[in-house]
Formats: sequence, structure tokens, C-alpha cells
Amino acid sequence: MVGDAILARTILALDTPNLGQACDWVQQYRERVYAFKLGGALAVGHGLPIVRTLREAGAARVFLDLKFHDIPHAVALAVRQAAEFGVWMLTLHCLGGAAMLQAARAAVADLPNPPLLMGVTVLTSMDADALREVGVPRTPRAQVLRLARLAHAAGLDGVIASPWEARMLRRRLPPPFLIVTPGVRPAGYDAGDQKRVATPEQALQWGADYLVMGRALLQPKA
Repeated sequence: MVGDAILARTILALDTPNLGQACDWVQQYRERVYAFKLGGALAVGHGLPIVRTLREAGAARVFLDLKFHDIPHAVALAVRQAAEFGVWMLTLHCLGGAAMLQAARAAVADLPNPPLLMGVTVLTSMDADALREVGVPRTPRAQVLRLARLAHAAGLDGVIASPWEARMLRRRLPPPFLIVTPGVRPAGYDAGDQKRVATPEQALQWGADYLVMGRALLQPKA
């Protein structure tokens, strides 16, 4: 059971291709969670106008999690388009490099209420072995810090990182730089395909500003 204090800092992941199901979840949780995450399944199936659909269903804040990673010009165009739909937060892969991240920042600099730009560091499904497979000779902890510093220098609003790195990041990159942590599971809940996980209480204690949870809330243990 996840308490209201934790839900108030939770971004609920709408991980379904079914628009009706997503809207039902929004209506069920709109008074309890802080925001809703729109990922690839819904966005690819229904397009970005779905942001407005979710807002109409009661989602005050929509976090667009498409992890943009392309040449700077292409990412700048995508970020600007996302902003035009009124998303509250969106993600970019830090591995796109400083020029890409800076282009994204510049693309929304003239807007009165630009979306929060969040840099994805190391996916929570990856461990040291997985990083070595893609040519990264560092531990997840070292890679996360390296990429978080890059995001901070490029003017991003924060990063996406696992709870395991939250305390380290908070010590080195103080507020208002944001830390959003997926890989959050209530005690005793199966980690599934994620490697670097923690409980909601641990993630917040270690410095997370917001938690991302989906399956743990929408598919509770029997």
C-alpha cells in the first residue's frame, strides 16, 4: 500500500497502448498523484494530441517521456512541438551530447512556461555488464554522475536516474536541479526488468524530488 504523502510526489506511468484505459487511470488518480507520464505506447499509437485528451480527462501535468536522441536540429524541433502541446516535463537522452541538450534548451527559451527538460542518464534496466556491452567502461554510478553534470552544464532542469544514484546527485547538484527516479517499487514487489530499484521511502530519503511508478500501483501484488 502506497500512502498519500508518497503519491503526492509520484508521477504515474500510463504504460498502456489503450487510450480508454489511460483516461480511466487519470480519472482514478488525478486527485492523488502529482503528474502522469505519457510514454511511447500511447504517443506512437495516438500522437501528441493525446496530451490534450489526458488534460481533459483530469491530468493537470503531463510528463512526455519519449527520450529524444537525435542531431541537435531535429531534437530542437521535436522539443518545440512538444512544448506547443503543453507538456509539463519531457526527456532527452544525455548521450546526445552537449550540443543537442543546449539546442533543446534554446528551442523553448522564449516560451513563458516552457516544459521542464530532463536528461536521461542510465536506464534503470542497465547494470555494469549492460554498460560494457555498449562500450561504456564505467559503473552506472560513475556514468550517471558524468551525464548529470553534462545536463546541468547545458542548462537542463534535472535528470532521470535510479534511486541508487539519487543521494550522490543531490550532494553534488543541489536544488533547484531536479532528480526524478524510476525503478521505484514498494517493499516486496517484483523488480521485473529493472536492475537498480528501491522503495518509495528510500528514493525520497536519498534525494529524489519525484518518483515514477506504474506497474507497482496499477498492478498491485495479489
